[in-house]
Amino acid sequence: MKPLISAKHVSVYRDSQPILKDVSLDIGENDFTTIIGPNGAGKSMLLKCLMGFYAPDKGHVTPRVGLKIGYVPQRLTADPTIPITTRRFISQRKKVTKKEVLSVVEETGIEGSLEKPLSVLSGGELQRVLLARALLDSPELLVLDEPAQNLDITGQLGFYKLLDRVYHERNLSVLMVSHDLHLVMSSTKNVLCLFKEVCCMGEPRVVARDPEFVSLFGDDMAQLMASYQHHDHNHGHDHDHHHDHVHHEQGRTITQMPVSAQKVGHKDHA
Repeated sequence: MKPLISAKHVSVYRDSQPILKDVSLDIGENDFTTIIGPNGAGKSMLLKCLMGFYAPDKGHVTPRVGLKIGYVPQRLTADPTIPITTRRFISQRKKVTKKEVLSVVEETGIEGSLEKPLSVLSGGELQRVLLARALLDSPELLVLDEPAQNLDITGQLGFYKLLDRVYHERNLSVLMVSHDLHLVMSSTKNVLCLFKEVCCMGEPRVVARDPEFVSLFGDDMAQLMASYQHHDHNHGHDHDHHHDHVHHEQGRTITQMPVSAQKVGHKDHA
């Protein structure tokens, strides 16, 4: 099966300095891949390249023909002098029916926010609204850039619980940048650790044991991740052959993922 998006040897430079270096990554159907890495690692730039917002200096990104992508940004700053309501914002510039709008409103639990000005919504309410708008187009791939960065712990837990439900019920693929890996462990199939290039990639429990991960995030985070028992997301796939294989390449450890989310390369900044 052709991947939804395939990136091959993607590199981005600014002032002759690498932002991304030789990153390769495939996102397949029903994947849930979380990109992690320190600030300045190139995570957000990688998302921009994958979505076609930014052309890499080297390499190429190939989306599946007709691929529909929904995007949830880190934040949206609403101008209080332009009192647009949530209801109007959700469907603005989208050809959707009232029934479709109401369906996604119920799915994301934002009924109470519909008539409020966008500028008065709490952080948690706003992120749910952004998710609802992204889902209106029935995307095959949902891309999120640190969607819970500005939420308190209760908001984070609520948002990731909602995202997990959306992932399973819609049977779509998710590609997310997040610092909250310990909160999305039960959903994430694959973790890509990026620091301008791909440091390691694999199932969360495998990445947690990788020396590159430990060097970037420390023993405490590695032990926290390793304490989780990652559960398989059985959607009719044969999990018997979804084993991890670790390869060493130019001094780095590369964990080979299942075919549906295999990659080879390096990644972006947060």
